[in-house]
Amino acid sequence: MTNYREILRLRSLGINHSRIAQSMGIARQTVVTALQRAAAQELDFAAAESLSDRELAAKLFPQGGKIAYKVPDYAAIHRELAKPGVTQQLLWMEYCDKCREAGETPYQLTQFKTHYREYVAKTKATMHINHKPGDAMEVDWPAHLIDTDTGEIIDVPVFVAVLPYSGYAYAEAFASQDQAAWIAAHVNAYNHFGGVTRMLVPDNLKTGVIKHTRKELVLNKSYQDMAEHYGTAILPTRVRSPKDKATVEGAVGNISTFILAAIRNQKFFSLKELNEVIRERLHIFNHRPFQKKDGSRATWFAEERAYLLPMPFQISMESSSVPSISKPQQSVNLLTGENTTLTVKGRHDPCVVPRAVPCVISAAAIVALDLVLGG
Repeated sequence: MTNYREILRLRSLGINHSRIAQSMGIARQTVVTALQRAAAQELDFAAAESLSDRELAAKLFPQGGKIAYKVPDYAAIHRELAKPGVTQQLLWMEYCDKCREAGETPYQLTQFKTHYREYVAKTKATMHINHKPGDAMEVDWPAHLIDTDTGEIIDVPVFVAVLPYSGYAYAEAFASQDQAAWIAAHVNAYNHFGGVTRMLVPDNLKTGVIKHTRKELVLNKSYQDMAEHYGTAILPTRVRSPKDKATVEGAVGNISTFILAAIRNQKFFSLKELNEVIRERLHIFNHRPFQKKDGSRATWFAEERAYLLPMPFQISMESSSVPSISKPQQSVNLLTGENTTLTVKGRHDPCVVPRAVPCVISAAAIVALDLVLGG
């Protein structure tokens, strides 16, 4: 049992917390907590003289002389650690601040880390420590559909993209695995996620990676151009290193079972019809609750989405065959939303560039505002 009377005595002599802890062979936090409790009770060494050791301990700690530490929310801490720049020490400092505000006793940093390790070992909550939200999108062509009449594998590959942090997935069937389908699949995936990850992790398919050795990496030109357009970096998995894409490989198995196997006995007469069913099953897959942790892929993605990079904004222009800008042209009145005839009078610069720039800026501003107001 801690000698609280001795703590009060040494403090009355002006000895600091660290010296008291060192002298008594106890933790500094024990000294700090005991003195905080004594101050709250307006109890000093002189007042403690009239109390027995048991009475003194009961007065300081009604729960039986043991310090009641505030147990951190390690599930929330685990999620926070997955965010960029967040460390255990930062979270411990925030935890201590909250404890002080509430008049509660926090763990020391060593205890904080020890209990967190125990939480991870007990719950096996290791999935997100290696993944930061919005960092990567893993992609692959994992599956083919089977002809239910003949059992023959037909050329209907299914593209799968997964965000490792949340496990949120996208799937779409294509007629082939050619370059056009490969690029279109990525574009559709980014549109589905509503943003772009900082890294793109494909397998070493020829449509994406021409050559990948320890000394050299040569990417497909179209694939590289797409990455530059979206502002992401392509980091292919190492050859013969399946652990580099454990998330997408796991999602592939789950999607193959939950989506593709579930529709194995259905007949489809077009890719559009097939993909409509895949989207329905994908929605259920992403919103299905996790078995070993709270939430679902969709709820975790709701948090991750804020960390995605914005989609690129592109403007295309096409010259018209109108002989003269002074002639009446059909337009739209933005105030009333009605069709109207536009006539421009006065001198007209023969060069389209000076006129085009303010028009493009204005049109872009209107589109951006419409997107914001429309959600």
